[in-house]
Amino acid sequence: MTHPATTAATAPQGVSLTLDGVTYRYGRGHAGLGPLSLQVNAGEFLCVVGPSGSGKSTLLSLLAGFLRPQVGEIRLGETAVRGPDPRLTLVQQEAALFPWRTVAGNVAFGLERQRLPRAGRDARVEDTLRLVGLGGYGPRRVHELSGGQRQRVSLARALAVQPQLLLLDEPFSALDDRTRTALSDELLGIWWSQKVTVVFVTHNLEEALALGQRVVALRGGEVVLDGAARELNVGRLRETLEG
Repeated sequence: MTHPATTAATAPQGVSLTLDGVTYRYGRGHAGLGPLSLQVNAGEFLCVVGPSGSGKSTLLSLLAGFLRPQVGEIRLGETAVRGPDPRLTLVQQEAALFPWRTVAGNVAFGLERQRLPRAGRDARVEDTLRLVGLGGYGPRRVHELSGGQRQRVSLARALAVQPQLLLLDEPFSALDDRTRTALSDELLGIWWSQKVTVVFVTHNLEEALALGQRVVALRGGEVVLDGAARELNVGRLRETLEG
């Protein structure tokens, strides 16, 4: 797959992410997260795994600024996260596209608030669509797309604003194995070309090891394993998560 040099050249570099003693609890008898301290280097691809209730969704909500830590602090670079931050974007399991907009209109949504000139915005949209393998799809409607294509549009919408941190919440879990593998390969290519920092949450241990440079395992809201993906295997991850 060919990545547009103009997009890669103009995109900002990834940003470091720091969680310092972060805790968030929902109340008595309910799951939460922390205390958790974690450092993600700029440009790193981190995968987070764990069973349901382990704190993965809470972690993403905290990183995205939808929740604020009850204790501790989250920083992007040297700046504390106090709410949604324009330097990061989130791709969720469901594409959640606007059916009344074209593919290009969906990708341009975040750019409209940046007040780019129309020509620059259109060029950014087309560059980003080519980046995810959908060059020429701009005029199409959402209902004309397959599930994998919809998720590519969702990824393009997130990338078009040129984030420094990309959060992904099990974005390929609803797709068939072939499409999932293809999109995983494309995501790795995009990460390599864009130098963006990635936090990828998944239940799939094989996926985490195939994609991540580093894997963090959560259980009961705490980190129970943090290691380089090349030094781990599915058996060790499963044993750790099962306790």
